[in-house]
Amino acid sequence: MPERKLDHDIFISPSSGSFLYTGRIDFTNPAAPCFIFPGSCAAFRFHGKNAAVRLKNYHSCYHNYIGIVIDGQVQEKIEIMEHNTELILPVCTGLADADHEIIIYKCQDAAHYFDFLGLYLDHGSFMLPAPPRPKRRMECYGDSVSAGEVCEALDCIGKADPENHDGIYSNAWYSYAFFTARKLNASLHDIAQGGIALFDRTGYFHGPDYVGMESIWDKLRYCDYFGDPTPWDFSRYTPHVVIIAIGQNDSNPQDYMGRDEEKSTCWKKRYKEFVGQIREKYPDALIILATTILNHSRAWDDAIGEVTGELADPKVVHFLYSKNGCGTPGHIRIPEAEQMAEELTAFIESFGEEIWV
Repeated sequence: MPERKLDHDIFISPSSGSFLYTGRIDFTNPAAPCFIFPGSCAAFRFHGKNAAVRLKNYHSCYHNYIGIVIDGQVQEKIEIMEHNTELILPVCTGLADADHEIIIYKCQDAAHYFDFLGLYLDHGSFMLPAPPRPKRRMECYGDSVSAGEVCEALDCIGKADPENHDGIYSNAWYSYAFFTARKLNASLHDIAQGGIALFDRTGYFHGPDYVGMESIWDKLRYCDYFGDPTPWDFSRYTPHVVIIAIGQNDSNPQDYMGRDEEKSTCWKKRYKEFVGQIREKYPDALIILATTILNHSRAWDDAIGEVTGELADPKVVHFLYSKNGCGTPGHIRIPEAEQMAEELTAFIESFGEEIWV
């Protein structure tokens, strides 16, 4: 039951049953679930005019934000200005005294984690039943593009990123992955991390000791900046559709695909094994292998196509966007992400309703 705070506020515990949680969220402490991956969210409904969230942020890099959606309308992000201390942040103020649906979500990847510590409502307000969970489920394994990094830099559409963006333009809500999930009315676990490649010691994440997707795909807590990694319990979420969008950061420190036969063969072998690991966890899912429109060598997409053929699994398919690998030298901005989502949505819908059974 909600408990009274002072004379004016009602406190709603994260474990009250009033919230619909989505994402790989750590519920080890039910009173302080930890939001880890981009787009992880808590949705709730209430009757009233004002609401504030209590949280504790753990900072790694960049500016850190939470995102707010009120009655379907995305609001300005709220920057978290203090770290390692409990804060109360207003998420909506001055609304009509009526029923409202709110989503609080994590905008970024391992730039930070945060503990969700509860909600405050005005005295006289009250919670409504949590929103229903979508019947369709998706999961995405990807890099900064899948995480929505720098997507709000609208002056740089089709151009390189602005200098020193420091997370201020990043927002998972506007990634192609979340656009696609919303178009399909599906929930999404976005296992996306900026800079990540398939292999450890390649890509750009966690330098100079680079960590690859092969080390984080099966983790809940995955960044050792915030303590030891912990395993994910795959029984908690089984997607109907899985997107694997890895292969763009793998060219760092060397763009070897198609140029070094030994290294190319090694990557394709490990990528094939990785897809097999996903298939083992999700025997019935449609698995879509892809990259994005961010500029990169076509050789990586050719390699993925080759692996797709070798797998000979009718529910493991290769997808290419109309501007695949040649759309922009910088990160994907909101209009570009929407176009990607249009194409990806149409591709997924072409498999019919049976994939969601």
